[in-house]
Amino acid sequence: MFAYFSFVSYFTFGAYFDIGLFKYLFFTIIMCFYTVIVCANLLLIVVICKNRSLHEPMYLFLCSLFVNELYGSTTMFPFLLVQILSDIHTVSASLCFLQIYCVFAYGTIEIINLSVMSYDRYLAICYPLQYNIRMTSNKVAMLIALTWLFPLIEVAVKISLSSSLQLCGNIINKVYCDNYSIVKLACSDTRVNNIYGLIYTCLVIFGPLSLILYTYMMILKVCFSGSKQTRQKALSTCTPHLASVLNFFFGSFFEIVQSSILLSLYFLTCQPLFTPVLYGLKMSKIYMICKRLVCGKCFSNCLPATQSLTVRRSLR
Repeated sequence: MFAYFSFVSYFTFGAYFDIGLFKYLFFTIIMCFYTVIVCANLLLIVVICKNRSLHEPMYLFLCSLFVNELYGSTTMFPFLLVQILSDIHTVSASLCFLQIYCVFAYGTIEIINLSVMSYDRYLAICYPLQYNIRMTSNKVAMLIALTWLFPLIEVAVKISLSSSLQLCGNIINKVYCDNYSIVKLACSDTRVNNIYGLIYTCLVIFGPLSLILYTYMMILKVCFSGSKQTRQKALSTCTPHLASVLNFFFGSFFEIVQSSILLSLYFLTCQPLFTPVLYGLKMSKIYMICKRLVCGKCFSNCLPATQSLTVRRSLR
């Protein structure tokens, strides 16, 4: 996949600038962000995997989302930390294309996972009596597999097309490798890349976004015509997801226009940090189990008898 680099052996990042001793402050801040992201996502992955009461479609899709947040942040943060401390901001061509692959795969998996979660909430709210029939365990496994396999294959084709271009420069005006920046450096014909990029955009962005908009239109329709209890249930389960969707698209906008460390930092941290914190606090079932794991038996002894019994049952 990375066989041809068109005589370019390395790329130079043009968005970095000399910040003197402040680079150590930036390094410390980013390292703290990365540590929190890893701990928060790992905690929620363990909670969902270890507790059978959370082996439901909604939580399994959430687990897939947390795994992707962990993958995306681990792909980018160590590289960014090295670049901040380095005086020469270069990267080999092979590592650059690998980085582009990982970043695009992360973003694609994220948006498809969010669209699958919106479809799951749509079935749960609009067809509650048929939910278990429509969302079977086999269907859940198939959706999670497609969420991961489709982006990995699609992005591989995209990178193969970019890596075969003849390049006339090696300066990327961002703080990490970007496919569009590589294509702009090309001297050869890029029509195939542009056509595939258009197809990729329609499939990966407009397709999932259309599904998310449609499902929420149907959910709102049910909420306005349903009871107060239905509206409360929809609000409690959909608010974290909708906030996560808006946050991801907001961060993606910064990724497109970013040319500085600060804007890149927002894109790299907004979703991996925001998602586990949001779901951990807003979803009471996950929150109670996390608090039980972190606080231990002291927490259980401080709870009322009925609430403590509920927590113990959820941990079985």
